[in-house]
Amino acid sequence: MFFYTNGVYDVRFNFFGEIMKTARLFPAAILLVACTCSLRAENAEQTRAAFLKIVDRPRVALSPEVKDLPPAGEFAQQHFTYASEAEQRVPGILLKPAGDAKRAVVIVCHGTGGKKEGEVGLMKQLCEKGFIAVAIDGRYHGERCNAATGLDDYFEAIHEAYKNGKGHPLYFDTVWDLMRLVDYLETRPDVDAKRIGIIGFSKGGIETFLASGLEPRFAVSVPCIGVQSFKWGLENGGWKSRLGTFQKAVTLILKDEGVPSSPEFAKKFYDRMLPGIDSIFDGPQMLTIIAPRPLMVVNGEIDDKTPLAGVKLAADAATVAYKAANAEDKFKLIIQEKQGHTVTKESMHAIIDWFTQWLKP
Repeated sequence: MFFYTNGVYDVRFNFFGEIMKTARLFPAAILLVACTCSLRAENAEQTRAAFLKIVDRPRVALSPEVKDLPPAGEFAQQHFTYASEAEQRVPGILLKPAGDAKRAVVIVCHGTGGKKEGEVGLMKQLCEKGFIAVAIDGRYHGERCNAATGLDDYFEAIHEAYKNGKGHPLYFDTVWDLMRLVDYLETRPDVDAKRIGIIGFSKGGIETFLASGLEPRFAVSVPCIGVQSFKWGLENGGWKSRLGTFQKAVTLILKDEGVPSSPEFAKKFYDRMLPGIDSIFDGPQMLTIIAPRPLMVVNGEIDDKTPLAGVKLAADAATVAYKAANAEDKFKLIIQEKQGHTVTKESMHAIIDWFTQWLKP
C-alpha cells in the first residue's frame, strides 16, 4: 500500500513549490500566494452555486420518524426516515454507543446494489471508537426499490431520466439526500453537528466527493474507490468500465438511440445525466473545493472502474489546493498495491484512524 500526502506528479506542483520557496524571500510572492488562495475560494463558491442550481429543490419539512430497533451488539440501534423532497422519504439506520453525550457522526454510503444494512459491520467499528454511525439507502436501493427486481428499479430510473430529462438518479439525487441528512442530524440532541464525517464506496465514493465539495458541513471526507477524472475517462477509454456499472440501463438507451457504444455517446450521456461531471464537477475540480477540510482518498492500483491515472489527476489538484490552504497534513491518498475495486482491511484501519484523528470522538 502506498501513501501520498504531498506527492509531485506534474509541473503544476513544481511551480507552486517554487512560489512557496520564493515567498520566504520576496513579499510580492506572498501576495501572489494570497491572491491564489482568494481565487480558489471564489472558485469554490462558484462551483458550489453551479452544482446547487442543478440538484436544488424545495426544502420540504423533514418530518422525521424514528423507531428503536433491537441493539446491534452492544450499541443502540434506530431506524429513521426523513423527507428529502415532497415525494421522497429517505430510510436510514443509526448506531450509537451508550450515553446521552453529543457525539461526532460518520455517515456511510453504500455502492451500486448495496443497502444501508450492508454497512453495519463498519458502523460497529466506528461505534467502538466512540462515533455515532449512520447509513441511508441511496435512490432506488434497499427500502427504496422493489425487492423483487433489485437493481432493475435503479437501471430503469436511469433509462427513464435519460429519455425525459427529469431527475438525476445517477449520483446527483443521492447527493441531495445526503445534504438533507445533515439537516436531519442537526436536529438531533445526541449529534455534534460540527463533527460530521462521510465515507462512501464505489458509487457511494462518487457521491461522497460530490457531496463534500458541495456541502461544507461535511467536516471530514473519505471517498473510497470512487474518485476519478471523468474527463480523463472520456479521452482514454475509461468511460467503458464506468458505464459498465449500470450497463443494463446503457443497453436500453443505446437501443432507443439506435447507436453503438462510443466516446461520443458517453459524452452525450454524461451531459444529459450528470451535467458538468467531466468538467466543473469532475474529480480534480471537486476535490480542490473540499480543502482545507480533512480528506482521504483510497483506491486500488489496478482498479478499472477508477483508473489510477484519473485518480492521480484528482490527487494532484487536491495537493495543490491543500498546499495553498497550508493544510498539507489534511490530505492523504492511499493507493492499494495490486488491488482492484476493493478496500482492504489495512486501508480500513487507516480510514478509522483518520476519522478518529480529525473528528476526535
